[in-house]
Amino acid sequence: MSLFNQGKKAYLLLADGQIFEGRSFGAEGTVIGEVVFTTGLTGYEETLTDPSYYGQIVTQTFPLIGNYGVNEADRESDKSYVSGYIVREWCNQPSNFRMEGDIDSFLKKENIIGLHNIDTRRLTRIIRETGVMNGVITTEDVYAKKDTLLEQIKAYEIKNAVKTVTAYKRFTYKSDNEKNPEYKVVLMDFGYKRNIRNELVNRGCEVIVVPAYTTADEIKELAPDGIMLSNGPGNPAENVEIIENLKEITKLGIPIFGICLGHQLMALAHGGRTEKLKYGHRGANQPVIDLESGKTYVTSQNHGYAVIGDSISSDVAKVSHINANDKTCEGMKYNNINAFTVQFHPEAHGGPLDTAYLFDEFISKIKMNKEGK
Repeated sequence: MSLFNQGKKAYLLLADGQIFEGRSFGAEGTVIGEVVFTTGLTGYEETLTDPSYYGQIVTQTFPLIGNYGVNEADRESDKSYVSGYIVREWCNQPSNFRMEGDIDSFLKKENIIGLHNIDTRRLTRIIRETGVMNGVITTEDVYAKKDTLLEQIKAYEIKNAVKTVTAYKRFTYKSDNEKNPEYKVVLMDFGYKRNIRNELVNRGCEVIVVPAYTTADEIKELAPDGIMLSNGPGNPAENVEIIENLKEITKLGIPIFGICLGHQLMALAHGGRTEKLKYGHRGANQPVIDLESGKTYVTSQNHGYAVIGDSISSDVAKVSHINANDKTCEGMKYNNINAFTVQFHPEAHGGPLDTAYLFDEFISKIKMNKEGK
């Protein structure tokens, strides 16, 4: 049997009423989410386990997904947070010396509905032209339930995203080879990716992962040398309590490094504003310009919101990086506090390593702060 004919008949219904007919893989049923696309050629397991995709139906623009299987080492979190998964073609006979399973079994285990054998290029063009929109994947008769489903799609909204994905308690990590790590870093978990933690551990840090709603007083008690603000899902402006906490956390005088949602929340805590992008930046090939050096870096990104660069007073912070394509803000350096943030992912796992040096800069700031410089 042709792979394109495998699986139960399945459908994607978009908010504008358009229907794509294909086949299912992974789980079966009906699920609603925000339909987005990512342009990564590799790293599909990292995509599937990135908490920043919470509430979203993810479309892979690369036509063949699953050819090297899945394995525990490439996961970015303990579970998958995507609502649904769309590919042109999935590989049912993967081959790789590191693989521990296949993508179909992975999706079944995670109860994620997959859809294949649709024109993903056409779907991507629709999203690029009209913007991200809600949709539903279903293995039921979409035509019989279209009106009801469209009402549900219209009402759908991603809410309480960070509250859903954040850690429920503290966790401490350090290298097996480091009995007494040189630095202690608090990693605020807004939906963090494991490789952020790994990059810090690999640089001699003891990493204490704390829930997103941890207060300044609680962090002060831990006496960290640095604070890491992680990536995460949803509308950044929704996180009012966290934003208020960050205003106090920045007063501790501890070096801070923010990534993705952490970058956005830090800006909001300092009078900035954010905006929803038409279709976001998702993939491993986003060009970013460092305004200080003039260099352009290839970066991994996954976000649907951006900081409005000029919404923050120049007395407070300055834009340090911009996206080479649409000129949106990709980084901020703060003037009166020891903090810097970026929108992209310097820890990219399954992506470019151009900006991994930012972790070294963070460690350098921690070291200098400890030495009183």
